[in-house]
Amino acid sequence: MKRRESLGLDLTPVIDVVFILLIFFIVSSVFKKEELALVLNLPASNAKEMKIDEDQIFIELNQDKLAIRGIEVSFASLEDNLKAIKNKEKAVIVRIDKKVEYERVVKVLDLLQKYSLTNLALVTNEEAKN
Repeated sequence: MKRRESLGLDLTPVIDVVFILLIFFIVSSVFKKEELALVLNLPASNAKEMKIDEDQIFIELNQDKLAIRGIEVSFASLEDNLKAIKNKEKAVIVRIDKKVEYERVVKVLDLLQKYSLTNLALVTNEEAKN
């Protein structure tokens, strides 16, 4: 009398595929560190480094563009975004290219003051040590 072999599902290929997919998603994931939109050449400074929290507001300014929270906007849109902020104690992180005209910087600072956003930090690069 012949014994019948039980027909079972071989899980080895399924496990292989699951591990391959897991590795693919881990490697291809983008971990969002900061909401940055513009490439800026920041001035150098000896100021101490500060920690960045997720609830901070990022404003970037270069010669011809302006961005808030990683999205390019106009000055009118920036004002609307600043007006909508309820928590006035929220930290505002401002990244300004070192070649930006002073007038553009003053416009941004005036808008921040207008909406009582005074918890301000200006971002710089670390000064090279000789």
